[in-house]
Amino acid sequence: MRENESVLGYRDDGVVLRTQKLGEADRIITLLTRQNGRVRAVAKGVRRTKSRFGARLEPFTHVDVLIHPGRSLDVITQAEVIRPYGAPLAGDYPRYTTGTAMLETAERFTPVEKEPALRQFLLLIGGLRALGETGETDGDASAGNAPRDPRLVLDAYLLRSLAVAGYAPALEECARCGTPGTPITLRPATTPAPDTTPAPDTTPATSDPDTTPATSDPDTTPATSDPDSTTPYEASGRQTSQDEASGPQTSPGNRRLAGFAVAAGGMVCASCRPPGAASPSPQTVALMLALLRGEWDSAMRSERRHRVECSGLVAAYLQWHLEHSIRSLRHVERA
Repeated sequence: MRENESVLGYRDDGVVLRTQKLGEADRIITLLTRQNGRVRAVAKGVRRTKSRFGARLEPFTHVDVLIHPGRSLDVITQAEVIRPYGAPLAGDYPRYTTGTAMLETAERFTPVEKEPALRQFLLLIGGLRALGETGETDGDASAGNAPRDPRLVLDAYLLRSLAVAGYAPALEECARCGTPGTPITLRPATTPAPDTTPAPDTTPATSDPDTTPATSDPDTTPATSDPDSTTPYEASGRQTSQDEASGPQTSPGNRRLAGFAVAAGGMVCASCRPPGAASPSPQTVALMLALLRGEWDSAMRSERRHRVECSGLVAAYLQWHLEHSIRSLRHVERA
């Protein structure tokens, strides 16, 4: 009875991560399955022209497979396609390289074979679906169905994979002391000039004859040039950027997060900042938060320079925690 139980196969659905040649006509298929985690199995004869399911076991394909245990590797005896996610990616190089990086990352986050990783599986399915839909909605100009940038889809997938694995970066508080930082909202790429609103208010005050004595009154002139309104920026001893000046000022209970330290686990305050920490723009940190939460309306309105900075921080943070480089990322950067 025990020998018969060991011969019985199991059925599961999964995404093909990669393939390797074995012998003259076989392949080793690596899948991320729903119930059994990462599985490596042999597909015999799939490289022959008369193979029954050779084309079904290609990367990016969501398949339903029947697997039987073998001596060293399991054997795939049946495969049925559920959805070929690679079809819309084959003709678009940026999306194809982005999808390749997602498959490689999913394999790195499941180092133990046949250990269930349902959240990683569902996250990969959602990421491939979102990546494929970028090419299907090119003709729709609505805000909800606007085509998403493939690199933003990749950064969102990487951040959520890190969160599922327990390595979510600290973006709203200091990663070392836990002090909450100043809340930041993502500003759209095109914003109106801030100097247009105060202009109508100042011109009537100077031209009104009834208010001319008030402007020349020595008691009121110090109020217009109150030094307390400029001390928060002058006391820091440095020149503030446009992103910092447009963001909210720090409240008494919060601190301004001054840097992003990969080894520390995310954003750090000025007193905890280690040497060599990056100094990202507040809008870049807000973009990372939007991608982590799935706020695509805000993320799609971000500027290109903030997207580039976000991609660099996410890639460095990912590879440091994986302790291994993702080779596909170098091709994504060139896309």
